[in-house]
Amino acid sequence: MMGNGLGRMVISRKSGKERFHNGETRTDFDLLDFWQWSASDLIGNTARGVLAEYLVAKALGISTTGVREAWLAWDLTTAEGVRIQVKSAAFLQSWHQSKLTEIKFEVSPKKGWNPDTNELEALAKHHADLYIFALLAHIDKVTVDPCDLRQWKFFVFPTQALNNRNRSQQSITLRSLETLAGPPTDFWHLSDRVKLASALASP
Repeated sequence: MMGNGLGRMVISRKSGKERFHNGETRTDFDLLDFWQWSASDLIGNTARGVLAEYLVAKALGISTTGVREAWLAWDLTTAEGVRIQVKSAAFLQSWHQSKLTEIKFEVSPKKGWNPDTNELEALAKHHADLYIFALLAHIDKVTVDPCDLRQWKFFVFPTQALNNRNRSQQSITLRSLETLAGPPTDFWHLSDRVKLASALASP
């Protein structure tokens, strides 16, 4: 830690049983109650994006025993050192819809941020080696269940191919993904697809 005591903190993993308290006096509500209140809408964009990262980590055998680092320049790193950026989308939203959502993934280059120095890089770029586009593909609101792995489809796309695109560097549509990345894979075969894409992307 820096001399002024304001360096990067090491965040410990919580159990959910931690009670809110007033000094030594504990309340009757805990972190699990907070998590249930704040993150039960797995259809919404915020929680669904984090869930997609978690599912990709599980599919690729990446440990989830620690604490998610929300501000890294990429989302996950495989045991082989492959840096993964996860993007999610869904046809359904938790609010009223007049039609299914048009699928478009945001892929604009970003300035990397260093949590040890609190400084941004000078130039924006794509920092991951591979992009994984996670689509909650179910289209029936009565039966949609983000915890049902069968309802997810995954596209794997090398960052170099993204950099070489002549079209927008800000977003990519589902139609473009289907053309450029080929057919999607499911949760159980995602690891094989990532290994193949990594091998093809290697110099």
